[in-house]
Amino acid sequence: MARLKVTQTRSTIGGKQNQRETLRTLGLKRIGDVVVKEDRPEIRGMIATVAHLVTYQEVD
Repeated sequence: MARLKVTQTRSTIGGKQNQRETLRTLGLKRIGDVVVKEDRPEIRGMIATVAHLVTYQEVD
């Protein structure tokens, strides 16, 4: 199964509470943090919620 590398690129300061919680659930705490997650619909939904704060790419 494919995997996604998610990188936090922007701060959560001034963001909504649900966006901060979504980043924390993904395992991101600060700018520059990188996590690798399975490519699942739940993870894609979380990325969509914070799309303006993160970048992602598929990795093998």
